[in-house]
Amino acid sequence: VQLQASGGGLVQAGGSLRLSCAASGRTFSRHDMGWFRQAPGKEREFVATISVSGSSTYYSDSVKGRFTISRDNAKNTVYLQMNSLNPEDTAVYSCAAKPPYTTGYNYWGRGTQVTVSS
Repeated sequence: VQLQASGGGLVQAGGSLRLSCAASGRTFSRHDMGWFRQAPGKEREFVATISVSGSSTYYSDSVKGRFTISRDNAKNTVYLQMNSLNPEDTAVYSCAAKPPYTTGYNYWGRGTQVTVSS
């Protein structure tokens, strides 16, 4: 699975962005998908994950209620809708894939920069 994130940009605090992650290959629909982010000088952190069918999602406490992860298996794409953005959300956002019922993400895409101005 090859992944490519897009949709990042510069937005003012309180604004919204929707990130997309396009996957190549025939096995996208058999992988759980996740979004991660890494701010300058900080370790990469988990943001959200979605199951193969899309029926199960999980979020970090820092984004719960503001971000929504979704997927379209027909389009081999996973999305991250980000609302009520604040400067602490500034980071490079990357998508990743893993087989179900495993803990390690073994496919990673190149990230997209999100910058939130105050």
